[in-house]
Amino acid sequence: MTLFAAARLPREILFGKGQRHVLPAVAAKFGRRAFVCTDERFAATSQFAEILAGLHNGAIETLVYDRTLPDVPRDSVAACIAQAEDFKPDMVIGIGGGSCLDMAKCAALLLSHGGRPQDYYGEFKVPGPTLPVIAVPTTAGTGSEVTPVAVISDPDRTLKVGISSPHLIAAVALCDPELTATCPPSLTAIAGADALTHAIEAFTAARRGDDPRLPQQHVFVGKSALTDHFALLAIRLLGRSLETAYRDGSDGNARADVMMGALAAGCAFGTAGTAAAHAVQYPVGAVTHTAHGLGVATMLPYVMSYNLPAAAAEIAEVGAALGLRQNGDGADASAHATIREVSRLFCAIGIPPNLAKLGLPEDRIDWTAEQALGIDRLIKNNPRPFDLAAMRRLVRAAYDGDMSATMM
Repeated sequence: MTLFAAARLPREILFGKGQRHVLPAVAAKFGRRAFVCTDERFAATSQFAEILAGLHNGAIETLVYDRTLPDVPRDSVAACIAQAEDFKPDMVIGIGGGSCLDMAKCAALLLSHGGRPQDYYGEFKVPGPTLPVIAVPTTAGTGSEVTPVAVISDPDRTLKVGISSPHLIAAVALCDPELTATCPPSLTAIAGADALTHAIEAFTAARRGDDPRLPQQHVFVGKSALTDHFALLAIRLLGRSLETAYRDGSDGNARADVMMGALAAGCAFGTAGTAAAHAVQYPVGAVTHTAHGLGVATMLPYVMSYNLPAAAAEIAEVGAALGLRQNGDGADASAHATIREVSRLFCAIGIPPNLAKLGLPEDRIDWTAEQALGIDRLIKNNPRPFDLAAMRRLVRAAYDGDMSATMM
């Protein structure tokens, strides 16, 4: 095997309790006018008031857009931009969950290059650098603070769409786990399960590094030596602390582990990409209107089981990172134990065990399989290939809760 590595990351990553207090000094490196994207919930908190006061005391003038909606509806981006154009910001600061960070990326893009969000759907459509983005996550899951993608819900399309470009990577990711302390258990679980799915899918992704032109042709290029490093770190941290953070949100050390795990997972999949669990979630989410993290986590054990013939060794490594004892019975036995542990962990934090429990109607199984198979950027990243019959078997197995049916 030829050693191959690729990684695209922010210029600066700052992580630790209290890091939110250095935001004024970080912002001052980019200018004196900051357009701030958040949502109504976080805008009403004392933490947000404290952050704005700190920026004001640091001589940073701010304009706040606090109407970001989940999944960033396409037409809401135009309303956000209309508020900012006359302000002429030097930077955009996204504060909140993944949608707030994605809105900040979209704002920076359109304020810099004009047009509409749909002009940039797909890979490498952003023509050049944008206004610098400072990403300040308040949840621990999406990894959007370090990734090159912004996800949008478009009313003209059944499935959510992405704008993917290295130019969308935030200039600074500023991660303070204290900002996640008020996340309720359900959000902690959904976001953390999303992060663990990112890490496992990045680590078990197809290895496609033979062509040196690959990173110039694709934003997501499959697993590599560097993305593996980040993915395993994420798996270790989430494996030891996600359940604790879910059960006791006041545990600061567990909160820090989960946020660092989400960050590391973002560093992994932001270059490696994700795979079939994400491909199936897109149509499932469109039908069930359930959270992204719920859908990908529900699918992950079934996808891991489907991938066993092609990725048993990697899945066994995931188990080691989760803290499972290696009993010497070989990679296949360790891989099966790993899938059982992922299923156990997700069950413990309230993730539905199958697509039926998630709310997918049985008569949409074939449609879901057809839609998932059409998401080429994710399907080609899966270590075991798919045809339509195989995808239908996977979705049916995940609907029925029959893990053994994925191995046919």
